[in-house]
Amino acid sequence: MADSGDRFARVLKARAVLALSFGAMIGWSWVLMTGHWVENAGSVGTLLAFLGGGLVIGFIGLTYAELASAMPKAGGEHVYTHAALGANWSFVCTWALLMAYATVCIFESVALPTAVEYLVPGIRLGTLWTVVGAPVDIGFILVGVLGAVAMTIVNYLGIRTAGRVQMVVTVAIVAAGVVLFAGAFANGSIETARPLVAMPAAGILSVVIMVPAMLVGFDVLPQSAEEIDLPAKRIGVLLAFSLVLAVLWYAGVSFAVASAIPNASLGDARMATADAATALWNHRLAGSALIIGGIGGILTSWNAFIIGGSRVMFALAESGALPAAFAKLHARYRTPHLAIVVLGVLSCISPFFGRTILVWLINTGSLAVVIAYVFVPIAFLVLRKTQPELPRPFKIRAPRAVGWTAIVLGIALLCLYLPGSPSALAWPYEWAIVAGWAAVGLWIWFRRVLDR
Repeated sequence: MADSGDRFARVLKARAVLALSFGAMIGWSWVLMTGHWVENAGSVGTLLAFLGGGLVIGFIGLTYAELASAMPKAGGEHVYTHAALGANWSFVCTWALLMAYATVCIFESVALPTAVEYLVPGIRLGTLWTVVGAPVDIGFILVGVLGAVAMTIVNYLGIRTAGRVQMVVTVAIVAAGVVLFAGAFANGSIETARPLVAMPAAGILSVVIMVPAMLVGFDVLPQSAEEIDLPAKRIGVLLAFSLVLAVLWYAGVSFAVASAIPNASLGDARMATADAATALWNHRLAGSALIIGGIGGILTSWNAFIIGGSRVMFALAESGALPAAFAKLHARYRTPHLAIVVLGVLSCISPFFGRTILVWLINTGSLAVVIAYVFVPIAFLVLRKTQPELPRPFKIRAPRAVGWTAIVLGIALLCLYLPGSPSALAWPYEWAIVAGWAAVGLWIWFRRVLDR
């Protein structure tokens, strides 16, 4: 694989790096999906789901932290697996990762109009059609497409612009969270949070399988490693720290919502986190503040995954898996502009399918990212054996224990998505998305093999 060299602009400092990683993980789901989680798993059950899922991702994150400091190149996972496992397995890992990143971008362009409608109900201009019972409205399409165009432009103009946007919006998200947490502390009730664990307890698994999609984002840092202006060791530290913060955020938000809205009423909640803030403070402005924070989460996650997804495509192109045009940087802005435009176009298409696809995208994206997450600790162990002399500024103690634990837990998590599991992907829609993406990957790979 060709070395990309220092062609990206190194401009991201520590605060911007933390905002990039944390903001990537804190999207819209903490506002939209919290009621679903608590209703299915219970208040403490949701905490257990995020702590358990977070523990799995935490072991994987440690392997990422070491590799990101040892091999700070654009493309992250693609670079690690290519060096350790070769081109074939590296493509499998990276193609799955790109699916995860693309589904997040597509998700956000559908989530944005959903969030805006809470604040501005008048955005509905007329239903065009329905998709699996969900109406597709002209106003929804316009908001989603305009958002996609705006985020594409921000990223096209360079990492410095994208980093500044990330910083400002992340502050707004944290401020919204403070409103919710303070309300829960002052006015929440442990009695309202019952049942602590919903029955059947298998409902916890339905939340666990979503956790990887909620925490995907810390791995954006390895993708943009060549644009970070910090010592390599600090990249690993910030990666691990941002992951801990995200787990605590989701767990805290979920329990705050449970303390405000009885479980029996969660199914009727229009937007559970915002409704919880309104109930806790007895004022609609509190709910509006949460929606604004949620919109901020949409933008930070969207921004980060355009960054990550475009750098993944850049790395795939450098290794010959995608056309060379995807590896060309803009002469002025130093961005992989073609990849950014492609992700922007995909984001413009998804609002035409309505809200129904939101859960599909979360679940299929989770499966895809878990596949990539299994490959990284394998690459971690292989490189420890084959390249022991490789400088590792952020070096993990007990690498075999950490690596094998990450692999076993990752495979166990992967099994939760498969047929036979109570939390398996839904047939036919979710499996159709996975099969379609896999088919495109096979076509790209076979074309590459035939061209050799």
